[in-house]
Amino acid sequence: MDTETAARARYAAYVAEQSATRAVASPLLRAIPPAVLALMQREHAADELEKRLADCAVQAEQVGNARFFEGRPPTRQECSEVVEKDRCGNPVTRAMQLGKQKHVLALECAEQVLKERWPAPFSIEQRYRYYPNARMVETISPEKEARLIAEGCTEELRGTIKPDLVLHEGRNLLKAALTLDFKFPCPDSNEPQWTRYGRSSPYDNQTQQDIYEQALGGKAILISPRKGMRASGQ
Repeated sequence: MDTETAARARYAAYVAEQSATRAVASPLLRAIPPAVLALMQREHAADELEKRLADCAVQAEQVGNARFFEGRPPTRQECSEVVEKDRCGNPVTRAMQLGKQKHVLALECAEQVLKERWPAPFSIEQRYRYYPNARMVETISPEKEARLIAEGCTEELRGTIKPDLVLHEGRNLLKAALTLDFKFPCPDSNEPQWTRYGRSSPYDNQTQQDIYEQALGGKAILISPRKGMRASGQ
């Protein structure tokens, strides 16, 4: 190894050793590859990244609730209220509506955090087509996705995945060092959890976490306002 590579390797080993006790409580620190830890340069950089992203979830929750409920969280009854129908005539609950709005806020915040704190490329709401038998993925451009949805060709998107954030280790944008999804339970007393696919999906009875990790590699972690980061929704 050249001098710079060797120095980074030593630094990554040092960070891993010094962070051993913190790693027990930090899914992010456990999930970041050593090579990326080395690029982050500072011992507590992963902790700072985790805190800032968790803060994005809290901020989105507060702002979203303030718009409709004067800062208080919605009740279980309010969460289940049907507030509109989508273009296909399916009911949209307040929980679904709030979740979308809070995701927009959280992702805007997360983009700024990652620009400052993540030393490699990252993708926001990138849609992928996953071929389980071949263990292969390909990207679907935002333009193609928007065109298919506008044309009503959503069947062509069946079986695709769209994580909130994919943090890459290097230049291969089909591989994840880490995949992150924001979850905003409604009411907020509900446990944040990964969506489990149903019978109409090719991933029947598997969770988003299962498929993200199979398709993109790396660990998948969810972020919620009350629970912060969690490697599992259980």
